[in-house]
Amino acid sequence: MFTRILYVVSIGFLVVSFVKDRGKTRSALIKAVRAFLGILPDFATVLAIVGLVLTFLSPSIVAGLIGKGTGILGMLITSVVGAITLIPGFVAFPLAKSLLDRGAGIMQIAVFVSTLMMVGFVTTPLEIRYFGKRVTVLRNVLAYVFSFIVAAVIGVVVS
Repeated sequence: MFTRILYVVSIGFLVVSFVKDRGKTRSALIKAVRAFLGILPDFATVLAIVGLVLTFLSPSIVAGLIGKGTGILGMLITSVVGAITLIPGFVAFPLAKSLLDRGAGIMQIAVFVSTLMMVGFVTTPLEIRYFGKRVTVLRNVLAYVFSFIVAAVIGVVVS
């Protein structure tokens, strides 16, 4: 329902914009389509990989690896996966929901999403180039530790 409301509001603002200035609206729509087509291959690839992984991982396997009962070991597994992978947020959250539906624990998914967003193992060389080695390592270590704190807070609040 909320999504439909957002679509209606967006279309309403698009109509208002079109009435106010057709040229700018047309230019904005062209830029939006180009941006969408630019991210579409990466987005489709990530979705395909996530779909394949979820197809082969049964709920019992997910629960056994990162379920509520796995505790700190499950959190370590998901934190390492989250720190290594490079998935955009708009894919990470639906993936987290899918994993929760398949039996993953709240704290395990919280640390997964936190490390996914804050720890950048893949982007470390680029980050070192701009911020230096010391700042990069310190930032990633602090973000990794903070992810566990966030997961603990979420685990307490949600359960």
